[in-house]
Amino acid sequence: MDAMGPSVALIGAPTDVGAAEIGASMGPEAMRVAGLKAALEARGLEVLDRGNLAGPPNPREAPRDGYRNLEAVTGWNRLVHTAVYESLGAGQLPILLGGDHSLGIGSISAVARHCREHGRRLRVLWLDAHADFNTGQLSPSGNLHGMPLAVLCGFGPAVLTGLGGQTPAIHPQWIRQIGVRSVDAGERRFVHELSVEVFDMRYIDEMGMRVAVEQALAGIDADTHLHVSFDVDFLDPDIAPGVGTTVPGGPTYREAQLCMEMIADTRQVGSLDVVELNPALDVRNRTAQLAVDLLESLFGKSTLVRRQAPVGPSLDVVTSRGRPHLA
Repeated sequence: MDAMGPSVALIGAPTDVGAAEIGASMGPEAMRVAGLKAALEARGLEVLDRGNLAGPPNPREAPRDGYRNLEAVTGWNRLVHTAVYESLGAGQLPILLGGDHSLGIGSISAVARHCREHGRRLRVLWLDAHADFNTGQLSPSGNLHGMPLAVLCGFGPAVLTGLGGQTPAIHPQWIRQIGVRSVDAGERRFVHELSVEVFDMRYIDEMGMRVAVEQALAGIDADTHLHVSFDVDFLDPDIAPGVGTTVPGGPTYREAQLCMEMIADTRQVGSLDVVELNPALDVRNRTAQLAVDLLESLFGKSTLVRRQAPVGPSLDVVTSRGRPHLA
């Protein structure tokens, strides 16, 4: 850290090895072209761009034993784990630029390892149209970008579940999912069995984004490391077309801004993934530009001049208006 503010490390992982569609490998460069570094520096952050990791190519194999491209996915996640863990150890806030969402295995396992070693609690906010809780037995496709949370919770191949030195890397009770609206049948049952807190789009429609985010952040305090895993398909495809797995009915621009602003109010964000941006499917880099805009809000840009919200206990809100569910 220095007088300028917190130090941020940008880590590019240019791969789509875990995804159904190719193109997410171009995501890191699209974010750079959209001006991410300058936007964060304008927020008072010192930004170190560590460039792109160099991992295995995408073999485009058929699934084997329920998993597609397992060896290559493992190779990329080992690289991500090391880079994120080193950045945290250096006192930096790592921002993983994906790449597909299977990379969350390496990123979050590194964060969990860091938290264990420093006696901190971990909360994972999963902003995504999909639950990403499939397994090799449940997945209809075998694509590992639909399985990272299951793997992190200990359900999957040992080469991935043990990546951070402990299995499971995290517990389901540490996860809060926001914006989910596409879930496979077997995956839905599994999420219910594990009692994961899911604020799906029906919940957001009924209760509003403010209530959903309040509940997702409830219990966070100064001893909590908040990891945000932002899959760009969280957003409605009308405003964010540049993703490989669009699902209609996602958060609007203002709902997404509110979500990011409320997360910023905690001042507890310690690490971040930005994944599944696919420039090959975008329109004049529009989705990358929107993602950069939302990250500015996540790091403190507000639409209003207002007092900073208190940290921690004030966010421990229990509302009588409803509980999260997965429809």
